[in-house]
Amino acid sequence: MTREEIVLTYLREHDIPFTNYNHPKGKTIEEAKLWWKDDGSVHCKNIFLRNHKGNRHYLVCYHCDHNLDIHSLEQRLKAALQSRGLPAPGKLSFASPERMMRYLGLEPGSVSPFGLINDEEHHVHLFLDASLQEASTLSFHPNDCRGTVVIAKDDFERYLSLVGNTYEYIQLYD
Repeated sequence: MTREEIVLTYLREHDIPFTNYNHPKGKTIEEAKLWWKDDGSVHCKNIFLRNHKGNRHYLVCYHCDHNLDIHSLEQRLKAALQSRGLPAPGKLSFASPERMMRYLGLEPGSVSPFGLINDEEHHVHLFLDASLQEASTLSFHPNDCRGTVVIAKDDFERYLSLVGNTYEYIQLYD
């Protein structure tokens, strides 16, 4: 099965409603915007990060029209983790393609929360921007940058509870 088929099968097997469509490759947000349908969803940007020791990995999802300052992001993630008694991430950097494959089973350009299906050890912690809580529907790659899955926020949260990775909503930008 392709990475996309794995995602769609997982959602169907767990009775999670969604719609999906395919389009030409869109490895960057700018490319993907050429192909996204006007479906009313909040299209999300996803980045995969590691801490300075390389022993913690974070998937960060936010509205595609925003950019993140990495230093500000470090501070916000540190505050969120420490407020729960967890270790601060320290200096963050983008995870290598090898780490992306190891933990999410994905290649650069296809990162999405659906990669958590492949993280059987629940190693990756997911941070979602707080603004996404206000969206009725969200859209992500189905682990392939030639497709888009549109899913209701509540159904997406049900998906997250099924895959079992820890996640939280925090304000990632002002």
